[in-house]
Amino acid sequence: MNKTQATTTVEVLTEALPYIRQFHGQTVVIKYGGNAMTEDTLKHSFARDVVLMKLVGINPIVVHGGGPQIGLLLKKLGIESQFVNGMRITDSATMDVVQMVLGGLVNQEIVSLLNASGGRAVGITGKDGSLLNAQKLAMAPALNASEIIDIGQVGEITHVNTEILTTLTSSEFIPVIAPIGMGQDGQSFNINADIVAGKVAESLNAEKLLLLTNTPGILDAQGNTISKIRQSEVEKLIYDRVITEGMLPKVQCALDAVAGGVHTVQIVDGRVAHALLLEIFTASGVGTQIFADV
Repeated sequence: MNKTQATTTVEVLTEALPYIRQFHGQTVVIKYGGNAMTEDTLKHSFARDVVLMKLVGINPIVVHGGGPQIGLLLKKLGIESQFVNGMRITDSATMDVVQMVLGGLVNQEIVSLLNASGGRAVGITGKDGSLLNAQKLAMAPALNASEIIDIGQVGEITHVNTEILTTLTSSEFIPVIAPIGMGQDGQSFNINADIVAGKVAESLNAEKLLLLTNTPGILDAQGNTISKIRQSEVEKLIYDRVITEGMLPKVQCALDAVAGGVHTVQIVDGRVAHALLLEIFTASGVGTQIFADV
């Protein structure tokens, strides 16, 4: 290592120090998805980031999706994928595939990546320990329609039982949650992973919620990335239709989390290697930070 490299390394470590001190002992919930979940280089950088967070005293909790993987297996099985307002219509056959992919293939791959990077990860679904209590979600076929349609075993969370998560994090484990909930009669429900991450963060009074996406963050009317923004300012961007379509559900999840007591929410560009470390341990970050007005 030459003098320039040594100086750069020292500067990076020095910049990270106050953030390590600030977040030590705090809970950070991470929604894992997008390119970071499919590209090998990004998968390994994500795993190392999460393990490093744990090693410096932060309590990371990972919630993952798996829509593309579910769609691929359904196609192989000859089952057509249908969606309403971005929600997958989930009949009993589709639910079997959802549980197989999310609770098995995807969840265990993430656990293996974290453990191979030196972590102690434990994979669970929302059914384990009654973590995610849920009920059937009824949805309108259009955003402003009055008719309600049945989209199958798609659920909404009624309660998060945090005991299993606090037990795991206090024992130095990293929980990895598949977004499958359980109804009162034991029925399984497919739940949007962003919503699960937000509700888990609220229930744990988490310091941060990080939503990994395939976008640079929230953009202003000129197309520039906004690094920090207040809750009311986000709501104005929605009202002015600057934030539209695919970004709306993720932004609404962020607003709900902030309103529910999560200190800050970051929409992070998961296409950037080591995006988590850059967002948490540097001043600039690689996304948009949303925080409450008060």
